[in-house]
Amino acid sequence: MLYLLALLIGVVAGLRAMTPLAALSWAAYFGWLDFSATPYAFVGHSATAIVVTLLAIGELITDQLPNTPSRKVPMQFGARIFVGAVAGGLLTGDWIIGAILGAVGAVIGTLAGAELRSRLAKAFGRDLPAALLEDGVAVLAAIAIVYLA
Repeated sequence: MLYLLALLIGVVAGLRAMTPLAALSWAAYFGWLDFSATPYAFVGHSATAIVVTLLAIGELITDQLPNTPSRKVPMQFGARIFVGAVAGGLLTGDWIIGAILGAVGAVIGTLAGAELRSRLAKAFGRDLPAALLEDGVAVLAAIAIVYLA
């Protein structure tokens, strides 16, 4: 089950890179996940949760701007794969399989998310509703994934 969740948290990273880290940090802060006996105990600290949440909110805002680069450009794509790997590793505690699954999920989320958003934007006649829908899916999925873990 945790390996499936690692893949899914990676998919979320493909949609919104910082959202999985914010969800993991808050889950640790609230005690849903326990990193206290690991070198990653800082993930559950309130300051970490606040910082990554602010970064995630910033990403949600900048994603709506017309000059924001595509998620498929190398820098954006690479960041999503890296975050997916970190999130998958943290979620499972398995820094090989969990990280690989998180990275694979991020590739899937990046490519499928871009395609789906493009189709939704065409259907809506503009990008904003599609972007907001994608934001909601990413946030709700991240919360559900860390809760189930």
